[in-house]
Formats: sequence, structure tokens, C-alpha cells
Amino acid sequence: MADKPVSHFHNNDGAHAISIGVSEFMCIGATPPFDHPHIFLDMGGETEVVCPYCSTVFRHDDSLAPDETRPKGNLFKG
Repeated sequence: MADKPVSHFHNNDGAHAISIGVSEFMCIGATPPFDHPHIFLDMGGETEVVCPYCSTVFRHDDSLAPDETRPKGNLFKG
């Protein structure tokens, strides 16, 4: 993990699920100042994981680039 940057994702729009192009990432909840503790999540061999703070479902989608989300616009560029 230390050999590549860790993408950070937010859920300002309150989407139930966000598809992302990576399986290891940080969830920040909403963008600052309304963020929750930035938590590292790793899907391992699964295709989705739920953030224990904001309950967002993150789904891995191989067709997406590491900085791409569906719906669009959930990559945090802080």
C-alpha cells in the first residue's frame, strides 16, 4: 500500500452506494468540515464494503479508473 497513493472518497450527496475503481481507499464521509474520521477501507477479495461511520456502500468496478466514481464527483481532492 505504501508504494501508491491512497484515494479518498466522500459522499456529500448521500448516495446509498458509490462505485469506485480501487479496492483500498479512505472514506471521509462528507467534505470538511462535515467529514467523519478518515477511515482506511480494504475490500480484500470482496466486491463491496460498507463504511462503519457513514454507512456508504462502496462497490469495486474494474471498468473505472482509480480516480473515477459512479455517480461522478465523489473523489476528494483536498
